[in-house]
Amino acid sequence: MFRPKVPTMPQPTGLVTPPAVVEPTAVIQHTPAAPEPMAPAPARLTVQLTPGAVVALVGGGTAVVLVVGAVLVSMLLAVAITGASVAICALVIRSLINSEANRR
Repeated sequence: MFRPKVPTMPQPTGLVTPPAVVEPTAVIQHTPAAPEPMAPAPARLTVQLTPGAVVALVGGGTAVVLVVGAVLVSMLLAVAITGASVAICALVIRSLINSEANRR
């Protein structure tokens, strides 16, 4: 009653294909007549900055820093204003609740 029944492996039905026969093949090795000459290694490219390019890079970097700083400061200011307004709303609601309690 409590013994599990182990399923048996189902036998294939229908046409059964015979196993394929693998025939060995001959291996032919090719040796090159002469080794190919190595291509010379390319010279490393150096980046030369002109004074105008340096000024442009410094100006672009400064602009990016200023824009990112302005965005972060505005986000911080938005959070501070939201927090202050929530605090003021909480004080007004508390004041209204206390004044209602005193009237009764």
